[in-house]
Amino acid sequence: MSATSPQTIPFPDQVEWRVADAQIPYPPALADMEARAAAIAAGEARERVWLLEHPPLYTAGTSADPAELLDPRFPVHDAGRGGRYTYHGPGQRIGYLNINLGERGKDVRNFVHHLEGWMIAALADLGIAARRAEGRIGIWTDDRDGREAKIGALGIRVRRWVTLHGFAINVDPDLSHFTGIVPCGISEFPVTSIAALGGNASMTALDAALKAHFPVFLSRLARCGTGVEQCETGR
Repeated sequence: MSATSPQTIPFPDQVEWRVADAQIPYPPALADMEARAAAIAAGEARERVWLLEHPPLYTAGTSADPAELLDPRFPVHDAGRGGRYTYHGPGQRIGYLNINLGERGKDVRNFVHHLEGWMIAALADLGIAARRAEGRIGIWTDDRDGREAKIGALGIRVRRWVTLHGFAINVDPDLSHFTGIVPCGISEFPVTSIAALGGNASMTALDAALKAHFPVFLSRLARCGTGVEQCETGR
């Protein structure tokens, strides 16, 4: 068995694992996440993974192009993260990550790379063969027609070496809601979900898979060098 398998690395005590039991509106979620990041940077709180769902909404990252907001049928929020327009809504698992990179290598690219790997590993447990795509942002798979399709998105900001925002994985959302935007600025490929692909579309099962693979993800973060004091990236 590999030394980095989920079965051999215990869940870290210094990280809080929080799962919301109801939909959380975007503004209070953003405020809570920013407050937690500040507390972590000040040494006053533990790191946190917060899993939740939002009511239907669109968010605009720092690279958002207004022309890619095709139909603002839902509220639109400035997110302050990297990336472009995304959709969030019921049936989509959102993961907000407040991780202290100051103690884990200070390398944002390394963080994003291993975050992608964490998502891919969790999706595999639910029967989805997901992957990165060279030159394209997000997490990808093949739909039932054999087309490449996006199943997960990432958007990250780093402040005082603490991460904000995180990822979204489509479990069983209304995929028609993505047509109000150009998702992450990519119009050539469709968006899909675990349910649309016939995988295990259980939010509880996805949460369990994410938690099982999280210790491996965290253990890999401190293996690279340093970066700049404040930076951002989007996937």
